[in-house]
Amino acid sequence: MFDEGRRRKQRGEDVVVAGSQPDPPPEIAQLLERLETIPELVVNGVRALDVPRILRRKPGVCLIDALAYDNPPTWPHAKRWQDVEQLIEAGISVITSLNLQHIEEKSAQVEQIRGKKTGSTVPEAFIRRADEIIVVDVPPEYCHDPGHEQQLSALREIALLLAADVVDHQLEEYLRTNGIVQNYGTQERVMVCITPRTDAAVMMRRGRRQADRFHGDLFVAYVEQPHLSATDQASLDQNLKIAHEVEAQIEILSGEDPIDALLDFARSKGVTQIFVGHSQRRGWWHRIFGTPVERLIFEADGIDVRVFPHP
Repeated sequence: MFDEGRRRKQRGEDVVVAGSQPDPPPEIAQLLERLETIPELVVNGVRALDVPRILRRKPGVCLIDALAYDNPPTWPHAKRWQDVEQLIEAGISVITSLNLQHIEEKSAQVEQIRGKKTGSTVPEAFIRRADEIIVVDVPPEYCHDPGHEQQLSALREIALLLAADVVDHQLEEYLRTNGIVQNYGTQERVMVCITPRTDAAVMMRRGRRQADRFHGDLFVAYVEQPHLSATDQASLDQNLKIAHEVEAQIEILSGEDPIDALLDFARSKGVTQIFVGHSQRRGWWHRIFGTPVERLIFEADGIDVRVFPHP
């Protein structure tokens, strides 16, 4: 973080340091010597940012370490990340640092891996506002112990998935803000289409494996049909039961045109793959005019469609 501040200063940007760890190691101290610093305040032994002074100085870029710090009890904001939020709203770009264990929604998961509990946290919603996230790994010497290597692998996965989720969220916001309709993201979203006459168990279980493999989402979608027979209703109920077993998000859709209903839903959720069953028996009508599945493939622009043949 401080090295990035040094590089930006060399490029002519207005950079100040407003928060750093006490007694930094020599390599950090050398970097701090090259940068302008706004000293932190100490209130009853608790360190806090001098927010009024930072706002008066109004640098282009502000470097702030230890985002998860708690502020003194008398401070306007309880948490340091709330001070950072105030600086951002004032038009100051902030570069900050945060350990994975201090992200509120991840702290329990990290605690199970590392066996250490943390008190101060930052909500994930704040992290989602970041313009850029850099995942910093530990030094190689940390990995000499096999136990550390296993911990690191699990922590790495959490960090990378969080970064991918933030990027995905930013992409969706950008597309929505600019009125762009697209169906891609950084994570897989699989939609399995079921009907009362589809044996969808294989599709749903493969969909679950695919979603888990890429840490994505699984949807099971059904377009309502009126006046089902007892046999069809029983088949549908069985498919929905399996959907619950594979922990899919079940969506009951309605619409005069089932293909339109499915594609509208798929696009609204950023679905990347559609799984659909297809009978190999074709009557004269379908041979001339095509099947609903063929129409789904033709109109699913930008979405992969996987067809599972049925008798």
